[in-house]
Amino acid sequence: MISVLIVEDELIPADYLRRMLKREGYEVLKTIPNGKDAIDAARKLHPEIILMDIMLADGVSGTQAALQIRTFLPDVIMIFLTAFSDSDIIDEALESNAYAYLIKPYRDKEIIATMRMASQHLHSRVEHKKALIDLIDGYQFELHTQRLFREDKEIGLGPIALRLIGILCNSPHSSLSHEHIIIAVWGRPVSAQTLRSLVHRIRQMTHKDLIINVNKSGYTIGLESSEA
Repeated sequence: MISVLIVEDELIPADYLRRMLKREGYEVLKTIPNGKDAIDAARKLHPEIILMDIMLADGVSGTQAALQIRTFLPDVIMIFLTAFSDSDIIDEALESNAYAYLIKPYRDKEIIATMRMASQHLHSRVEHKKALIDLIDGYQFELHTQRLFREDKEIGLGPIALRLIGILCNSPHSSLSHEHIIIAVWGRPVSAQTLRSLVHRIRQMTHKDLIINVNKSGYTIGLESSEA
């Protein structure tokens, strides 16, 4: 169940949103009337989606609250709600990396459609993260596509090198013998020196501990937690 925080300073619209979202199967963590309490609630409750009114009663605007929340919940989906549609307010909302911007009065179909799209985005992001193996020094390996990244930039290794990294990433907490790796990578016997040369080349192009020697007879992948 996807968790939602509602920030709306008008009681009737807030209750309306709460009931609508609960009917649609969302977990409404809380309804908050002002920006300061919204920041505190987000810090404690860690919502996945925030419905944020822009014009709030306590002098902290929804966009100001959103920017502060982003400092500790960078991946939260922020959907702004407001009765105003002038370009300056929209620009403020965009600065806080808003997912969507909905104009009052609320339209059920529009809110539900936006929430469903946001939910799909969340599910896709979770699946994407599951497919990524976090490696040492900020490297990540995408299992499904057999691609290596660092800081969202793809590292251009050859197919054999990527196959080796992929085989090690499929067993990230285990070591694999030279013999196992050779057959899995090349599909036929090759010399241990050929494997060592490939590992050396990968280390030169990435990080010296991306592939780690184990007892001189095998290798394991260098995971994020392995870095000292």
